[in-house]
Amino acid sequence: MILIEDNRAPNPRRVRIFLAEKGIEVERRHLDIMVEEHKTPDMVKRNPFMRIPVLELDDGTCIAEAMAICRYFEALHPEPALFGETPVDIGMIDMWQRRIELQLMHPIAYAFRHAHPKMAHLEQPQIKQWSEVNVGRVEAMLEFLNGELASRQFIAGDRFSVADIDALCAVDFMRVARVAMNDEHTQLRRWHDEVSARPSAVA
Repeated sequence: MILIEDNRAPNPRRVRIFLAEKGIEVERRHLDIMVEEHKTPDMVKRNPFMRIPVLELDDGTCIAEAMAICRYFEALHPEPALFGETPVDIGMIDMWQRRIELQLMHPIAYAFRHAHPKMAHLEQPQIKQWSEVNVGRVEAMLEFLNGELASRQFIAGDRFSVADIDALCAVDFMRVARVAMNDEHTQLRRWHDEVSARPSAVA
């Protein structure tokens, strides 16, 4: 199997951190999305939505979407359980992973893609006002997460999970969107320092 990615993008990084936490090695192929290598006919066959990462299995089956790829590997390698073990854990982790993806990661992407001149050819139409709206949404979510993390160690509870992987990739990606934590985000900074110190964070 082979993992097709752009190693600078946050979505492939989610998969790499997940694999590192599992101790799984997978062959990787780098594409450059800035020159639209993800839009070639071969890539359209693999994923008609022309997004990466894509995991191509030995039989030619292609799995796209970062969390779908992670779920595939979780089924093959259940330990450590990054999607949870008990019904409550599974539900809570899934809830928080979705919240992070929809309320933090997506707004960061919109803030970046609709403002940066180099992204204009990938985001058509590029709408500056939409970037500004999403900067506000990111800031509101950071405040919310800071309050939530006052009562627990990790995003979804007392164990590291895919929700933390998503949040780490999102927070680190804020730099390109020119959004940052402020001095009052003490709990969020505590969490970020802790998860950034994990060996998998450099994947």
